[in-house]
Amino acid sequence: MPMNDTTPRGFQEVNFDGLIGPTHNYAGLSAGNIASLSNAGGISKPKAAALQGLSKMKALMDLGLTQGVLPPQQRPDLAFLRAIGFEGPDAHLLAQANDADPTLLAAVWSASSMWAANAATVSPSPDTADHKVHLTPANLVSNLHRSIEHPTTTRALRMIFKNPDHFTVHDPLPTQARFADEGAANHVRFANTHGEPGIELFVYGVDVHDPSNSARTYPSRQTRAACEAIVRNHKLNASRVVFARQHPDAIDAGVFHNDVIATGNERVFLYHEQAFATSRSMLTDLAAPLGQPLIPIEAHDTDFSLEDAVKSYLFNSQIVTLPDQSMALIAPLESSENPRVSKFIDAMVADTANPVNAVHYLDVRESMRNGGGPACLRLRVPLSDTELGAVHQGVILTDELHAKLVDFVSRSYPDELNQSDLLDPALAQSCIEILDELTQILDLPALYPFQH
Repeated sequence: MPMNDTTPRGFQEVNFDGLIGPTHNYAGLSAGNIASLSNAGGISKPKAAALQGLSKMKALMDLGLTQGVLPPQQRPDLAFLRAIGFEGPDAHLLAQANDADPTLLAAVWSASSMWAANAATVSPSPDTADHKVHLTPANLVSNLHRSIEHPTTTRALRMIFKNPDHFTVHDPLPTQARFADEGAANHVRFANTHGEPGIELFVYGVDVHDPSNSARTYPSRQTRAACEAIVRNHKLNASRVVFARQHPDAIDAGVFHNDVIATGNERVFLYHEQAFATSRSMLTDLAAPLGQPLIPIEAHDTDFSLEDAVKSYLFNSQIVTLPDQSMALIAPLESSENPRVSKFIDAMVADTANPVNAVHYLDVRESMRNGGGPACLRLRVPLSDTELGAVHQGVILTDELHAKLVDFVSRSYPDELNQSDLLDPALAQSCIEILDELTQILDLPALYPFQH
């Protein structure tokens, strides 16, 4: 198992990627997500999508990083349709929902849990008062299709991070708009190294006590109240927490989560100048507890526009610390295809003032067409070697597990899906059988409702 033994206390950041589910489709359900909206109704390729995701996981593992796998949700969620009054056998149930409102049908088929950055917010043990890893599953109340994810997400996280000596998996925050929580996509942790106490940046778009400076075109999904609740539940030191507000112009440009406009790793902070509405003193506030300045990499409008940022998803790249302590950017192919963004990346990699000295472009086009880049697909969990040993090992990627998952996806996933396929009860049943086999591969028995 790859380990980074040179970091204090054997710490490393483990990326748990969401395995893309067999119902991956383009329904355009996410207001403010321009890629999702623009590709609505298109023909998706679930098999290609999942294989792209597995290739991404393998690429990071081959760089010497430890990689985990998070399972997809049970979809279609026919129990949800029954809970809102639809009845009858599966074929009738699906047809009823479609006749009443096609978006209801699309919601229960959505494979959006693939974007594991929205699964939870994570605070590692060096940051918490009880020295445990704290995870809060996101309630995702801003979108119907995502709001039905958290029961299974919570169950999966409690199966994977099951040792109470090391992990606390909280209940999601109350499913109410005041506590709307979108998970780690609006959270960045900075530290001198992954194993040292860090400072956690919580980014929000809505503050009930300050309704001014709000986005006008698209909804703001993360609330300050949710961020504050997570800080309390995770037992974080208030002097090592910073709250920042998303710039409303960025949200209206399609920056529906902070990770579409900013990211960080250890002391490196990559962001666009229009990312935040808060004061520029934020950099000082973030750096002060670390005892060293951050290493800012700021993109200006003169480098590329917000529109370029959203189209290329540069900021939805991952910055990772490799075993030799160098850093690399894991970026989508789309970033290399935008000449302004590509030029910025080349300059960043060549600049010795920051430790990012390599870029790896990965093909995750099926995810990108639905509005999620490399960073959307993963949940970052810094772990000590002891904590990693306490994680359920069935989800830690190895060459053998990767080969099993590639074979599994290749023989069982649909090649293509269009919106009319969502009316097919035989497809619904086949997806249940696919997930049943997956729980055997990952050794996660009784994960899904149909297995109870």
